[in-house]
Amino acid sequence: MDLHLHSRYSHDCATELWELVDRARQLGLDRLAVTDHGTTEGALRLREMAPGLVIVGEEVRTTEGEIIGLFLTDTLPGGTPEDVCDAIHAMGGLTYACHPFDLRRAHFSVQRLAELAPRLDIVEVHNSWASPEANRLARTVCRQLGKPAAAGSDAHAAHELGRCWMEIPKFEGPQGLLAALAQGRRVIRVPAARGRRA
Repeated sequence: MDLHLHSRYSHDCATELWELVDRARQLGLDRLAVTDHGTTEGALRLREMAPGLVIVGEEVRTTEGEIIGLFLTDTLPGGTPEDVCDAIHAMGGLTYACHPFDLRRAHFSVQRLAELAPRLDIVEVHNSWASPEANRLARTVCRQLGKPAAAGSDAHAAHELGRCWMEIPKFEGPQGLLAALAQGRRVIRVPAARGRRA
């Protein structure tokens, strides 16, 4: 599965929903978390098209870094990291700290991520557009915090799907995903890139 990707419902992406379905089938991906910026509209539509494929998510810009909500039922407003995490949990979802230390994008300090740890369910330790240094630091901090680790392609075009993914046991629902991630394996096909994604 790929836990972090975008569709044309993100302001910086033109990928049609059907392109994501076709590419996922081509790659043999069983699940996609569609995590558009500031909206769940595309994810909800894609879930109607391919119900077993999609986890509804959103990449939410907080007053500090960005946090993904997974297993959402509606779009979330921004706010403080604490407010966003609490809103995700109130919806029954999981909180996912994406590219937490990528200096080219909204990010957290190590100390701040540690302060937020009680509210975080998953930490992204490989993002295909983050620098190798940012990904290494995320792996180290994730281990120190004892959180489940994940990888996400952060695809903004259909051909970017497959740069990395997670191989995990089959699961049902948010708690099932957390348990499965503990037994998961990250597959990295394309090293982290430099100099893209604002």
